[in-house]
Amino acid sequence: MIVIVDYGMGNLRSVQKAFEKVGAEAKISSEPSIFDDATALVFPGQGSFPDAVRNLTGAGLMDPLREWIRADRPFLGICLGLQLLFPGSEEGGDAKGLGVFDGKVVRFPPTGKIPHMGWNNARKTQSGRNCPIIKDIPDETHFYFVHSYYVSPDDKSIAAATTDYLVDFVSVIWKGNLYAMQFHPEKSQDHGLSIIRNFCNLYT
Repeated sequence: MIVIVDYGMGNLRSVQKAFEKVGAEAKISSEPSIFDDATALVFPGQGSFPDAVRNLTGAGLMDPLREWIRADRPFLGICLGLQLLFPGSEEGGDAKGLGVFDGKVVRFPPTGKIPHMGWNNARKTQSGRNCPIIKDIPDETHFYFVHSYYVSPDDKSIAAATTDYLVDFVSVIWKGNLYAMQFHPEKSQDHGLSIIRNFCNLYT
C-alpha cells in the first residue's frame, strides 16, 4: 500500500489524484499505524517549515518517519517534504526537522523575485543519470516549482538534479530507496506523472 502522510499541510488530494492517474492506489492517512501497513510513503508539503514541524510533532509522526527512512524503506518527498529531511531551516528559527541529512535549508538571496514560482528545468547530475525515478526523463526537463527556500546538503553525492534560479540549488535528491524533490511532480504534467509512475513501478 502507498500511503500519503497527512500532517495537516500540503495539497494531499492533488497528490493522490496524480497517483490515481498512473493507475496506482494511494491512501491518505495521519494514523501512526500507517508505518505498519504501508509499503511506500509519500511525504508532500506546502507552507512553512516551523508549522510542519509543529504538526508532525503533535501527531507523533517525527520519530516513526525517521525510523522509516533510516531503515531505507521506500519514501518520496515533495517540496516541503524535501526540506524537512534536514536539521533546520532559515525559515524555522529553532524548529528542528527530521535531520536525515546534514546540511541546511536556505532562503533565496534578495536579488530577484521570491518565491521561485513557475516552470524551470532540472539538470541531472552524473549520479542522477542512474536515479531510477528520473533516468528515463530527458535531461533539463521543466517542472513546476513554488518555494522561497532551497536545500544545501553537506553530502553533494545525494544530489540527483540541480536547478538554477538566483543560485544553483539541489532540486532532486536520491539515496537508496529515498527520493525527494523541490518541485511538484503532481503539477508538472506528463513528466511529473512519469516520476510518480516510476516510483510506483519500483515498489508496487
